Amino acid sequence: MRARAVILAGGEGSRLGVLTEKRAKPAVPFAGKYRIIDFTLSNCVNSGISDVMILTQYRPHSLNEHIASGRPWDLDRTFTGGIQIYPPYRGRSATDWYRGTADAIAQNISFVERGAPDLVLVLSGDHIYKMNYGWLIAYHIEKQADVTIATLNVSREEATRMGILAADGDGRVTQFVEKPVDPPGTLASMGIYVFGRAMLSQVLTEDSKRRDSSHDFGKDIIPRMVTGGLRCFAYPFQGYWVDVGTVEAYWQTQMDLLKSPPPLDLNDRAWIVHTRSEERPPVAIAAGAIVKDSMITDGCVISAGARVEKSILSPGVYVGPNAVVRDSVVLTDTWIDAGARVTRAIVDKSVRIGRRARVGKVAADEKKKSDGLGITTIGKNAELPDGVTVRRGTVIHTDATPEFFASRPKRKSRARADKPEKVEKVEARRPTSEVKVEKAEKVEPKRPTSEVRIQTS
Repeated sequence: MRARAVILAGGEGSRLGVLTEKRAKPAVPFAGKYRIIDFTLSNCVNSGISDVMILTQYRPHSLNEHIASGRPWDLDRTFTGGIQIYPPYRGRSATDWYRGTADAIAQNISFVERGAPDLVLVLSGDHIYKMNYGWLIAYHIEKQADVTIATLNVSREEATRMGILAADGDGRVTQFVEKPVDPPGTLASMGIYVFGRAMLSQVLTEDSKRRDSSHDFGKDIIPRMVTGGLRCFAYPFQGYWVDVGTVEAYWQTQMDLLKSPPPLDLNDRAWIVHTRSEERPPVAIAAGAIVKDSMITDGCVISAGARVEKSILSPGVYVGPNAVVRDSVVLTDTWIDAGARVTRAIVDKSVRIGRRARVGKVAADEKKKSDGLGITTIGKNAELPDGVTVRRGTVIHTDATPEFFASRPKRKSRARADKPEKVEKVEARRPTSEVKVEKAEKVEPKRPTSEVRIQTS
């Protein structure tokens, strides 16, 4: 049977704060060289699915540039599938901004049905996981299902944020509740569905006529199919899967990749995660620099005396002399000047952090509860002046300028906190004394230690 994948990639991802101020959630960089959508796209091609539709909506520009013709995923095809991107459009009939996940596909149903695929695989473009969709499709065919839902077991806390279902001994779904306050169980939907083409068209047409519908698969389509007696089956997934929908989840998932062994192996040559990579020079690590338990991607420069520990550096990041980066995710072309310290932070693209600046600093009276103070996030293109202190958990929004820090040193800034995170005061004064930096151990350039992990594109 021929399957067509439809990837829903229009999500705003508002809980990711500054990371999605200028891009859609699936386009957010991840693990150094990737974007979040790369994992879903790679699952498709590694599963033998080469006919892919992507539905975009919120700020699609970065996503469109990243995917382009689909060549990195071998999807730049014309006659045998390939990749097509569909934004919302206005027409004479019922077309407008997408009102929900089901409505997004309903508005593009003529494109979904073109070429008469036997099955339609509905996917989300903002999850981190590896999955062979061929096994899911085989299960769907074996069960002669009207819809098959990929599922996994989660904690009760996570269950309140997901679609929760119950299934009998044969895997047939008997109950489905979206984001319950009191979850009846912990078997959760992954937002991955397999439909027959005719069945998908039927349920979407019926849903589009209902005024009481929010036109969403989890809230409307799947629950009505279950209560209507249709053959809905749960496919049990046993692997690693994360919805990086919050700042904390985004940070923690990448810190997990630094564990040994990691829960998701990016070095697995049997299941390659494909991406679009820029041509960058090799990593440069100066004598006296120390890199421990980190991922360093192409074009990065680690200067003499600098320390990088438990961090992920995207392409082109510069870490100046005696600067320290710990427990942080630093995105492309960020400049961390001499003597600066960055701790437990997410720093977006093209940020400049001035000399001796302190990002993620914890006050003396807060050190005992420092892990509960959140993650410091700095938006794209922000410029932090020399000597500025940014407290742990602060949110600095995109395009912040040095003048702003100097003009309002003790007031809450436009670098406001996105609830529920709290914005601390940003101190703009220059420190009166030089920061003492621990003397770095000498590293032999010809024999890198096992502590240095360099990821190449």
